Amino acid sequence: MDAYLNRVATAVPPNDVHAAFVGFAAGLIAGERSAPVFDRLVKRSQIEHRWSVLTLADGGRSAVAGNAEVYRRGAFPSTGQRMRLYERFALDLAAEAVEGLDLGERAREVTHLIAVSCTGFYAPGLDLQLVARCGLDPSVERTVVGFMGCYAGINALKLARHIVRSEPRARVLIVSVELCTLHLQETSDLEKVLSFLVFGDGCAAALVTADPAGLSLDRFHAALLPEASEQITWTIGDGGFDMFLSGQVPASVGEALRRGREVILDGAGTDEIDLWAIHPGGRSVLDAVQGALELGPEALADSREVLRLYGNMSSATVLFVLARMLGRARSGERGCAMAFGPGLTAETLLFSAA
Repeated sequence: MDAYLNRVATAVPPNDVHAAFVGFAAGLIAGERSAPVFDRLVKRSQIEHRWSVLTLADGGRSAVAGNAEVYRRGAFPSTGQRMRLYERFALDLAAEAVEGLDLGERAREVTHLIAVSCTGFYAPGLDLQLVARCGLDPSVERTVVGFMGCYAGINALKLARHIVRSEPRARVLIVSVELCTLHLQETSDLEKVLSFLVFGDGCAAALVTADPAGLSLDRFHAALLPEASEQITWTIGDGGFDMFLSGQVPASVGEALRRGREVILDGAGTDEIDLWAIHPGGRSVLDAVQGALELGPEALADSREVLRLYGNMSSATVLFVLARMLGRARSGERGCAMAFGPGLTAETLLFSAA
């Protein structure tokens, strides 16, 4: 029994905060020797917009990001305060994405719900709230995929495929919501400050069934590079969730792909892959993937466009890329999706257009 990604709908909050966040980050390292490096990387980031559930202080005129009471120099919020903000905003954004799937009365036919998030926790949680808000059957089977990092969306698709292959009548709803901008850190450490260049908020909702429409989920594979496990970390501190991205990540991603290329592509050549849905963890990550797999300049166009318009939305981002492909993939075209995260791990998917 084959499983298909039938539909993907996406949603982002209304506040474009990219310029303000960059300005705020620059202020954190003002006077530091690393400031020129930061300025150079901002110009090369290829990100033009990032969206946040937080509004900009002073109507966007100040360089301080977020509500005036959220991010104030010397008084950043505690983890508890950030989780209350997550609880306040996550459901509305998730429900907006689900509404975009246009399930209508068939929402009651959803048999399984997979809620994905790496940026917030509370209970009763988002999964139960979505049941009520979106009109799902209260007996729907619920699974929460949490704190895996940017590759969690691929794992959700993997789980959905297992469900459909074992229960052919299953209709699996995936909801991946990430509020990354709730976890800005007050630091002058360049590698940590660089996260200000990348992360934004967003949500993707997807429907996976045995109905032969959309993209067939053909094969999954995880490629690990354990010697680089400390290059991406995601820990819970007293002042929010603390992301660390080493500048060595692009090189390590390239190495992982060179090592595992044959297995990842199941023996196929890159010229046999028509569609590349690569998680845009940043411009340098996309460059590393393109170089390691020897891809042409247009191969990652969809990933680069998602990066430009939204930045990195953690687990939801690769679903944003797949959403762009669903509208134009031609029957029989083959594709490869992948996302990266702690471990150092590359979670990969081979798919084909129905």
